[in-house]
Amino acid sequence: MGRLLIHCVNGCLLVLIFVGVPAVTSARFGNLLLSSASKAQLLTLWGLAAVAVGNLLFALGLVKGRKERLVSWKWTAAFGVLLLVESLLVHGYINFGWLKAALDWVQGRF
Repeated sequence: MGRLLIHCVNGCLLVLIFVGVPAVTSARFGNLLLSSASKAQLLTLWGLAAVAVGNLLFALGLVKGRKERLVSWKWTAAFGVLLLVESLLVHGYINFGWLKAALDWVQGRF
């Protein structure tokens, strides 16, 4: 039951960070976007860091069972990798232009 709870809470937090934060920080007036992308990126980075630290604390001793601790470590690693990728994306070290080009190509074919 503990592992299911850990998965559910982390899944909800993942959706909240990657769907909820951009939805809350984007203000639109018709087709005009009025919000700043930097605020959404900053909130996403802080959210990922907070959840990674929370999972780390749980993995270090707040959960009792060995299996629950392992699940917390896995979620810590997953949020750490997401934090790294998001940070690299924000700072411009990586981009997903290749993905956009591939999706445009697929859209043009069908």
